[in-house]
Amino acid sequence: MDEKIKIKIILGSIRQGRFCERPAKWINDELKNWSGVDVELLDLKDYPMPFFDSAISPSMMNRKYPNETVQKWSDKINEGDAFIIVSPEYNHGYSSVLKNALDWTSPEWAKKAVGFVSYGSAGGARAIEQLREIVIELQMIPIKKSIHMSWDFIAKALNNKDISNAELFTPLRTSMGPDHLAAFVEDLLWMSKALKAARGT
Repeated sequence: MDEKIKIKIILGSIRQGRFCERPAKWINDELKNWSGVDVELLDLKDYPMPFFDSAISPSMMNRKYPNETVQKWSDKINEGDAFIIVSPEYNHGYSSVLKNALDWTSPEWAKKAVGFVSYGSAGGARAIEQLREIVIELQMIPIKKSIHMSWDFIAKALNNKDISNAELFTPLRTSMGPDHLAAFVEDLLWMSKALKAARGT
């Protein structure tokens, strides 16, 4: 069994001028400093899947998909032991492209941990509440902790042209007690290790 926990960070927006690249890169860079972790960014821009239109449920496809891009997406998701979904909030919900990416696959997600990073109105909390219901249906285990970014925070971050400036995200680490990011990652890793051992993978 591979000892490293493979964490896939999913950019849940393909919108022009999107903000999600910044927190996704920040967390990706931070996780590279953690031992026992193999982290990778998965950008939905790189997986332009058609709208889900299959007559057969993904749970019945045995991970054999008719679309080449969907198959590549499936293979990447199947590799992961855990996921961090970075999601905007659009109209009290999450993006359609993210829902489509979730809908196209099924067994690849099962019995794996997921954490959420969100931004927008109410810190993206309403989008995350909806996503929690979706991932449970996919047999994933969402951790309790999440990271939320308000419009005020986004505006300040966008004024800085350096997309990799970790100092911008310092307030997110300390806003909910000592190092909220570390607590978030530790919870995700604990759950991921338990589930990985149970899966025997």
